[in-house]
Amino acid sequence: MGVEIELLAPPGGSRFALADALAAELGGAVVPGFHRDTEAASDPSRPLIHHLSQAVTVTGADGRPRCRLVDDTTIRDELDRSAPPRPGRYRVLADDPRLIRLAERHLRPDDPIEGVLAPLAELFGTAVVSLSRGRFRVDDAVGATVAMVVPQGGERERVCEIVTAVIDRDHRRALAELLDPARRAGFGVPAEAAVHVHLDAEPFRSGPRLAHLVRLFAERGPELRARFATNPRCRRLGPPPEALVALVNEPGFDQRPWPVIQAALAGVGLTKYADVNLVNLWRRTPGKDTVEIRILPGSISADAIGAQLAAIEALVLGPLTVG
Repeated sequence: MGVEIELLAPPGGSRFALADALAAELGGAVVPGFHRDTEAASDPSRPLIHHLSQAVTVTGADGRPRCRLVDDTTIRDELDRSAPPRPGRYRVLADDPRLIRLAERHLRPDDPIEGVLAPLAELFGTAVVSLSRGRFRVDDAVGATVAMVVPQGGERERVCEIVTAVIDRDHRRALAELLDPARRAGFGVPAEAAVHVHLDAEPFRSGPRLAHLVRLFAERGPELRARFATNPRCRRLGPPPEALVALVNEPGFDQRPWPVIQAALAGVGLTKYADVNLVNLWRRTPGKDTVEIRILPGSISADAIGAQLAAIEALVLGPLTVG
């Protein structure tokens, strides 16, 4: 499994400083990168904003990634939104997901803000345009905006979602190696925090196993939230879509081959923002072919998270009953 743990650095701290501390403890290195995400525009009539924020991967002494440290736009209440940008901190914006994926592929996250868009300008045969307030933009040959880069203020560098590499054994020890240094550095659990668990999707590509999972969260959702003390500040949750529940309860569903089930999942309104996220299971998302459980509360304790991981695993991969 893999785990996403949302933390907040103390004032003046950052996920980048934590990355340096983790790399020193693990005998590894820090590799700059980008984290791709979306958020709603302030004007509801405008499309989603697709953006790249600066992130880092921490490797161990063997050179293998141990975790990524990324921003999470749902964490905001305890930040000083008026805080000025720190030097070298920015994000890249576009209004088309294809353009932001292109930018992620070609831009270098350790380039200075004034030069980071240069590879895009070269691709489109144009030049980087300097704007007011330290912003820069690239247009295509007919003047349509391709992407923009803006300084990243508002203490966004304090937000630190730890995205672990795959953990296949000694879960508590692996988590402690990441969380103990964070605690010593003064990191805490933000008000909106959650822990998300990603399980290998392959075991759930069967009618009986998928039906068990869907019924579990459809029939016992409130009970499970109470049991795991789900954070009431987390709004992007909910039961499985009614059409999905109806699908798994159809006679003979358990005997259907996976390609038939996968085709049917296209029409049931799957969404990431549910207690259990099955979008990646359906799509076979490259690099994230998982089932995501989203109801665990925020925590910085490896023992607490480890115990909840074991409980989740027993529930979703245990005997094929709901009781």
